[in-house]
Parts: sequence; C-alpha cells; structure tokens
Amino acid sequence: MALGKDYAGQHCGLARALEVIGERWTMLVIRDAFYGVRRFNDFAVQLDAPKAVLTDRLRRLCDAGVLEKRLYRESPPRYEYVLTPRGERLWPALHSLVQWGQEFSEEPVTRVFTHTACGGRLDGNAFCPECGLTPPAGDVATRPGPGPQRDDPVSRALAAPHRLLEPLVVE
Repeated sequence: MALGKDYAGQHCGLARALEVIGERWTMLVIRDAFYGVRRFNDFAVQLDAPKAVLTDRLRRLCDAGVLEKRLYRESPPRYEYVLTPRGERLWPALHSLVQWGQEFSEEPVTRVFTHTACGGRLDGNAFCPECGLTPPAGDVATRPGPGPQRDDPVSRALAAPHRLLEPLVVE
C-alpha cells in the first residue's frame, strides 16, 4: 500500500511542513533553486531524478507557494522556477540540514557558505560569527568545498563562487 501524502491527525507545524517538503527529491530541488538553478533541464541534469518525479515535485512546490513558475521564452513556451519569499524562508532550515549532513559524513565538505558583506563563514545555523548576523539567502555566497564534485554542466557552473538566488548560467 502506498503511503499517504499528508499527516492526518498530526496537528503541528512539522507535519504541515513535511506535507510540502517531505517527499524524496523535494529538498534537493529547493537546494538547487537556492543555488540558482531555474530551468527544468538544469534541475534534471543536476538531480538525476526521474523526469516524471521532477515534474511532480516542481508542480507541488508551485502549488504550495514555495516556487513560482515563470515564462522566460514564448515560442516554444519555456519556463523557469524561482523561489518565492515563502520559499526563501526555508534557507536557515536547509542550511542547517546541509551542515548536519556534512557533520556526520566522512566525506569532506562539498559547499562552503559565506556572508557576502563581511566574508565570514556561516556556522551550522546560518549565523555569521564575524558580524553577528544571520544573513538572508541573497546575502550568502557559495563555492565548492574540498569534497567530491560532480562533472556535469550544472555542477561546472556551480564551481564558480556566486550568491545564492542569482540565476545560474549553464553553458
């Protein structure tokens, strides 16, 4: 029997959040949206998710108000997916999960996050100890760490340091 998509009877914020972001691939889609990935084909290349699953996750995230689907070319119609302000509010939670996953991994860190205003490296709570702020995602830069990196067009574009939320230019 397939698992349901909701947590009936669980009356708490975590259950409501998991109904939106708790399915496999969803947090990786959101992670890549923070990194600047916007186009379906770029998500597909970066994630290796089945296209039907990716289509479903993008649709659900748009329906939930986490992503917005925007037309970027009219003929033939092509769309990009951009985090909404609601989606951007996931940054501290996403960053904490990334840091937690790296802390308990034997692999070296794969991404480094710094506060663009002062250059301080963010801690596990997305807090900048250099200036004492928790910067919003748009004020955070990312670059590869010493850990393993994939070799595909999206990963190569991610090799250049850049601000979160800025559109990623994939060659």
